[in-house]
Amino acid sequence: MVCFDESPEQLIEEVRQPLPPEPGQPARYDVEYKRNGVRNLLMISEPRRGTREVLVTTTRNKIDFAHAMNHLVQAYASAEVIRVVLDNLNTHKIASLYEAFPPDEARALAKKLELHYTPKHGSWLNIAEIEFAVLSNMCLKQRLGNEETLKRVIAANVAERNRRPEPVKWRFTTNDARTKLRRLYPIVSS
Repeated sequence: MVCFDESPEQLIEEVRQPLPPEPGQPARYDVEYKRNGVRNLLMISEPRRGTREVLVTTTRNKIDFAHAMNHLVQAYASAEVIRVVLDNLNTHKIASLYEAFPPDEARALAKKLELHYTPKHGSWLNIAEIEFAVLSNMCLKQRLGNEETLKRVIAANVAERNRRPEPVKWRFTTNDARTKLRRLYPIVSS
């Protein structure tokens, strides 16, 4: 079982060099910056092992999603089925595989994947979204001006966190879900 999510990240370059920190004074940054486009981050999280991987793409479309799913199938080649928890974005469909790969290859990939969508307004149930929050707090709050720097910073963070993997201890039970999400899932009486 893996969790998957996407997030855009702006590439922002400094126009002026920040002033270095001095005793009693933090580093100072100018408010002016140069925007260098956006990259899409694809988070693949394996909560039971406590590991994660981040792919960086220049676009956010069905083809990117299909290639990410192909990457998953290759990474877990010995798995009979890969259960993927993800949100219900319009690109997150098995049909995307058929737009990116020849039919036989798409069908082989589709047979290995079992997509499980989080409920509408319940994407916070996806561990990959939580992983993005951690990644953002740890290394993405700084200005990163180009794709190479973005990839380097992310790779360093992911490698460090994967050195000491901690499985996720999910405490949200089925009963909690029935209580918190009852307006999304009304009880049907028989």
